[in-house]
Amino acid sequence: MRNVAEDPPAVPLLDINRENRLVRDEIQQAMARVCDQGCFLHGDEVRKLEAALAARCGVPHAISCASGSDALLLALMAHEIGPGDEVILPSFTFFATAGAVWRLGAQPIFVDIDPVTYNLSPALVEAAITARTRAVIPVHLFGRCAEMQAIVEIAQRHQILVVEDAAQAIAAVHRDRAAGAWGDIGCFSFYPTKNLGGFGDGGMLTTGDEATAERLRLLAAHGMQPRYYHSHVGINSRLDTLQAAVLNVKEGQLDRLTDRRRANAARYRDWFAAAVDATQLVLPEEDASGFHVWNQFTVRVPGGRRDALRSFLQERRIGTEVYYPVPLHQQVCFADLGYGPGSLPHTETAAAEVLSLPVFPELSEAEQHAVVTGVTEFFAASSRAVA
Repeated sequence: MRNVAEDPPAVPLLDINRENRLVRDEIQQAMARVCDQGCFLHGDEVRKLEAALAARCGVPHAISCASGSDALLLALMAHEIGPGDEVILPSFTFFATAGAVWRLGAQPIFVDIDPVTYNLSPALVEAAITARTRAVIPVHLFGRCAEMQAIVEIAQRHQILVVEDAAQAIAAVHRDRAAGAWGDIGCFSFYPTKNLGGFGDGGMLTTGDEATAERLRLLAAHGMQPRYYHSHVGINSRLDTLQAAVLNVKEGQLDRLTDRRRANAARYRDWFAAAVDATQLVLPEEDASGFHVWNQFTVRVPGGRRDALRSFLQERRIGTEVYYPVPLHQQVCFADLGYGPGSLPHTETAAAEVLSLPVFPELSEAEQHAVVTGVTEFFAASSRAVA
């Protein structure tokens, strides 16, 4: 039995309260202003947030909506994706990416990832294009942009739509352009665990095309313009003013928080490289051609030892998570698509090996040291057991 008094402090995977405490007074004041004004939908705070996100992404238009999932759905609806159409996307991502495609009656075409970046392989994207392909959805997983220049060039050659799933990548950059500014439409999420997280759900779409922006606004409001006159069948997807007020406060802190995440990731990379053999623990790479915002710090544990390491860390009260244990092409609801074991080898290997460690902005160096020590102790114990 371990002596509780000697245990290191618990290290959570994420502690949103630490971040929120720093701006609690400012958030409360912003929410009070909204309550006093009494405009809970389409208020000034919503327009302010849209302008801030458009400026951050370097695009003329940002359109708020109720969630990142709705953003993906609206993006496809705006281009009338539907039955008979194919949409290329990774299998190694959150369900919403494929769910939006399926809900519209289109067919998701899953392609494999680059095993280093966990993002779509451009070469495999081009190989998957058919006469029925209407769109590709690159996902900027864990805060690192996909190879957007190559993907956009491929899409332009084949005249297909590019919808960026940038839910985990606000403020990330690929080459000289921000996430959300490369494709025809960018989709963001303000779910509380995101780098810019609200007090509930929220989403945003970005585009450089005025006609697309107008169509997105129309579809997010039941296709209604003017009031009670409907030219299209849309959905009800609005970001409320209270949520926007919270996000405006936190958007003002985003650059500082992103710098903290990047510093934490750099510290992990240095400490782990010095403490653990690279064959035992594969570290995520920095993006040499862009700006990684580290929504997650995700390592790989080869040799079938990922779950054992996770259990070992859990015993030491260190939080971890597996994003994602079952790839989308292996989910029961997509079984009829016919992807068997081995269909996407890099995706399936990643799902068996990845483990995300705490990297949130307010993580202390002492907590990071506890994480590195825990991982190091696991591999040392494993080596002794083998010997």
